Amino acid sequence: MTANLQVHEQCSSPMLPAVVHIRDRRSEAPGVFTLAVEPPSAGWTFRPGQFNMLYVFGVGEAAISLSGDPADRGTIIHTIRNVGSVTGALDRLRVGDALGVRGPFGSSWPLDEARGHDVVMVAGGIGLPPLRPVIYHLLRHRSDFGRIVLLYGARTPADVLYGDELDQWRQRADFQIQVTVDHGSPSWRGPVGLVTELFPRCGFEPSRTVGLMCGPEVMMRFTIREFLKRRVTEDRLFLSLERNMQCAVGFCGHCQFGPNFVCMDGPVFRYDRIRSFFNVREA
Repeated sequence: MTANLQVHEQCSSPMLPAVVHIRDRRSEAPGVFTLAVEPPSAGWTFRPGQFNMLYVFGVGEAAISLSGDPADRGTIIHTIRNVGSVTGALDRLRVGDALGVRGPFGSSWPLDEARGHDVVMVAGGIGLPPLRPVIYHLLRHRSDFGRIVLLYGARTPADVLYGDELDQWRQRADFQIQVTVDHGSPSWRGPVGLVTELFPRCGFEPSRTVGLMCGPEVMMRFTIREFLKRRVTEDRLFLSLERNMQCAVGFCGHCQFGPNFVCMDGPVFRYDRIRSFFNVREA
């Protein structure tokens, strides 16, 4: 087991949450919201792809990906879907309310390896927030990378996250964005269909491409096939998994994934290292 656990050095224990307060809250889409909270300590940092454990007092905690700018040391951003008791309790919090934070934990996207390459990101639904810190990094260090492509799929136009930001990024000549939805609306003028159907619309050089994926696992399986059909090799494909992470430090065993623990060895994995058990369903 490879321990990629990253806990801020000022934390006395990885199991002890720091108490922080909400600075801002905004709705992103039906059932999806963003919380901006104060950092637990001076100099708190994270790497794109990592996650925090967010604790609601009297309810419990949940693993939530970090979705803000890694260069912003003054605010921690989490975009969250309300799907259960903990995320529902997080949804009910308002500016000034307190919550507990543990982290950051886990592995990160391979931004050093991607330097000098084309970077193609494929996101489905709530899979866009974990890739958003990557976008901030790529655009801040634009000259270090080749083509930058984002392929993003949502259920409906109302479910498209960060709409204003996507519109701003589309204005850049050096960033190609394609968005599709499963079900259109009378005002929708974009593609309708699976996110994998966007591949023919984008341009990249397979021999120098790094692929990053986050979303439902079935989506990522089909996305991997598209990359492989275009001769992007397995060692340059990376995906983020979220499988029942409950403790974040490898104690409880709920997120065991083959020989790995998602909370410690992931959530970002290189595809060729997990291919043999990626298609095994959770028990």
